[in-house]
Amino acid sequence: MRGKMAAMTATPLPLATPPSTGTCCAPLTRAAAEPETARELARVFKALSDPTRVQLLSIVAAHQDREACVCDLTEPVGLAQPTVSHHLKILVDAGLLTREQRGRWAYYSLVPGALDDVAASLLDAAR
Repeated sequence: MRGKMAAMTATPLPLATPPSTGTCCAPLTRAAAEPETARELARVFKALSDPTRVQLLSIVAAHQDREACVCDLTEPVGLAQPTVSHHLKILVDAGLLTREQRGRWAYYSLVPGALDDVAASLLDAAR
């Protein structure tokens, strides 16, 4: 037995009227990031996209004078020294840490203002 199909009528949907400026979107209310700035921010955010690197950055920031030896960073993250050094190099390349060789060990320091700059860029993007 076949059911009866109800009659359907087409109802046109209202279309959005484009703004009178001739564009489909509202105009910018502030300057957007320049390409070079966007690339730099992406590099920093990529460095911070790994939980181990965020943890390492946090550990260095928590040390006295915001400086730590690589030998003090392996145990807290549970990784071998070469792996930790690789993560630290990425943080150095992103401009978040500096590296200083002292004898056998490398010491890493937080770049003054680096985290403030990251926080400011996030706040600026959210406004």
